[in-house]
Amino acid sequence: MKIYPAVDIKDGKCVRLRKGVAEDKTVYYENPLDAAKAFADAGAEYIHVVDLDGAFCGGSKNLGVVSKIADLGMFIELGGGIRDSDTVKAVFDAGVKRAILGTKACTNPDFAITLARKYGDGIAVGIDAKGSRVAVRGWVEVSATKATDLAAALAREGVKTFIYTDIDTDGMLKGANLDAQEEMLKVIEPFGAKLIASGGVASLADIENLADLSIKYPNLDGAVVGKALYEGKVDLRSIVELANGRRA
Repeated sequence: MKIYPAVDIKDGKCVRLRKGVAEDKTVYYENPLDAAKAFADAGAEYIHVVDLDGAFCGGSKNLGVVSKIADLGMFIELGGGIRDSDTVKAVFDAGVKRAILGTKACTNPDFAITLARKYGDGIAVGIDAKGSRVAVRGWVEVSATKATDLAAALAREGVKTFIYTDIDTDGMLKGANLDAQEEMLKVIEPFGAKLIASGGVASLADIENLADLSIKYPNLDGAVVGKALYEGKVDLRSIVELANGRRA
């Protein structure tokens, strides 16, 4: 199981939000590149970057710093505001290896399906859920669509990678919602799709539980870890080693 340390960018700074609320933020680094360098120095091979300005307003607003992060040599996936083909191309040109489609994939599934068929694993769909329902536009709107229903429909049509965030646990250091992640794993497994779990990791035990879940469900490809790293609740080098040791 891969560990994806998270770098969320808002107003040019590395921040963490509580439950996705823009006003409830904590700034951890004035320059997001410094956070990424710290993760690279600790042995990270993958990094999960979110352009929060893009998520709230549309369009990629921070590609300059994202490109510098990509130059560090880690596998970088980027989400936030990627809502048209031109932005997808710009993201790849900046050195990003995987573009994460969120709002646009939910409001226009055919857009995500077309890009997934073109770019394969270079495209992921980020499904963010509040009370099992899909949230969009930077989590400020909750739709009537069930997260698992959307994932199943997209996986059936060829989307191979999903990032599933449980909003109610994100940034709260309450622990990962294993039941929700397992439900999503079951839904997409028949179609050969993989999942990256996100939200709520608060301790080494959470990583152990997710790593054990990845043995039961080999399509659990990784876990995003954010606030627990910034608050010193977990050590990145240690959890990377633990996750690697739990591989089936």
